[in-house]
Amino acid sequence: MKLRAVLLAAGSGSRFGGDKMLAPLADGTPIGVASWRNLVSAIANCVAVVRSDDGALRSALIAEGANVIECADAQEGMSRSLIAGLKATVNESGWVIALGDMPFIKPATIRKISDAIERGELIAIPTYKGKRGHPVGLSASLYKELMAITGDEGAREVVRRHANECRLIACDDDPGILRDIDTPDDLA
Repeated sequence: MKLRAVLLAAGSGSRFGGDKMLAPLADGTPIGVASWRNLVSAIANCVAVVRSDDGALRSALIAEGANVIECADAQEGMSRSLIAGLKATVNESGWVIALGDMPFIKPATIRKISDAIERGELIAIPTYKGKRGHPVGLSASLYKELMAITGDEGAREVVRRHANECRLIACDDDPGILRDIDTPDDLA
């Protein structure tokens, strides 16, 4: 199977106050770069989706070796950046969709999700103590449904429609699957 990871990093960061993906973590690494590093260390075949007007993030990710996809209509919601990533990787057999504001996910968790999709699961979702998190693995058989999503929910509605076909993968050693950064306080 040919699987691709897609990092969604095209949000405006409005709740954060802007430029969230470039805000430094405690070690000085920008949030979006840390998320990219975790993703690419688990899956070699990755792309990152950024807003068309976010040259600084694009440059930071390119410096990390990222294949960067620009999303001109990112302001319309997460669905647009997901669709941009999927269009750029249409010939894959599945995807692991990761969020740029979740830099604490362990690469081992990402590999568990990719392994599940490679084994033929339709959808793979990590759980931490029973709570669903990210990243989410999606089979290419969902491509048409994913291309029809709208708004700011990403693939959530597609996952809901296929709730009985979701493979939940316990990752109780990785609380990072639940930890996103929405505000500066979330960095503490």
